[in-house]
Amino acid sequence: MSETRIKIAIQKSGRLTEHSTTLLQKCGLIFSQAKNQLIGYGENMPIDLMFVRDDDIPDLIQENLCSLGIVGQNVALEKKIAMDNSKQDCLFSFEENLNFGQCRLAFAYPESSSYRSIYELEGKTIATSYPNIVTNFLKEKGLNIDVTQFSGAVELAPSLGKAEAICDLVSTGNTLKVHNLIQGEIVLDSVATVLRSTQILSDSKEAWIKKLIERINGVIQVSESKYIMMHAPKDSLQKITELLPGTEAPTVLPLEGTNATVAVHVVCKETVFWETLEGLKEIGASSILVVPLEKMLM
Repeated sequence: MSETRIKIAIQKSGRLTEHSTTLLQKCGLIFSQAKNQLIGYGENMPIDLMFVRDDDIPDLIQENLCSLGIVGQNVALEKKIAMDNSKQDCLFSFEENLNFGQCRLAFAYPESSSYRSIYELEGKTIATSYPNIVTNFLKEKGLNIDVTQFSGAVELAPSLGKAEAICDLVSTGNTLKVHNLIQGEIVLDSVATVLRSTQILSDSKEAWIKKLIERINGVIQVSESKYIMMHAPKDSLQKITELLPGTEAPTVLPLEGTNATVAVHVVCKETVFWETLEGLKEIGASSILVVPLEKMLM
């Protein structure tokens, strides 16, 4: 494989896989991948996808085997803290947070126990797959709690007598309920993030990475934005701008046959609720259209 091609590491199977490939496809990447193949070859860009374990993604970027990666913040932060603790230079940066992969790293306590707070666990043990993040969190709180690394089904640790409580990823909370656990304090709200190598790359790779990051940002903006068109009284423009969330200055166009009413076009970067449209109507707006965006480059 040519060294001029950019390698992007993504999760080979799991909750981030489909979102990651869809994101890159929306950025214009066309890739081919045979069944059970762990490499996706870019057909229209010098970009290839490496499908790997999510825990390996920061390491592949650290070792400059991949230039970019898409992984949960929780995984990347755990690796970074481990490097900091061992005085090792971290050779990747957190480039862009994405709008998928939302979860939280939180403590959980057995329903059958009396524990409901980390402050009740002095001298006890917490099991987790993220010992570095949890240890740092407890140190900041000034708590003396033993943290033991538990790989696999962390929620089983209290039942096995390995720990009095756990700290694990929570999405819906259903897994905790099934194992009779009650969620406690949140350590980290995590989303998927783009990691980027901080090592020196060729000019051509840097140019393609810059272009791809811009497109990723554009895709995120589009998913969170709507294009709104309406007719409105001239004297209501200030009120309209204040009512619409996350907008820049609107585009105002004259209407044929009237000086009192204008056409207003605006990109709204936050959710537009029915209440927002009803508010626009109350201040004189009419013919209101809310249109989804396909592409946007800021």
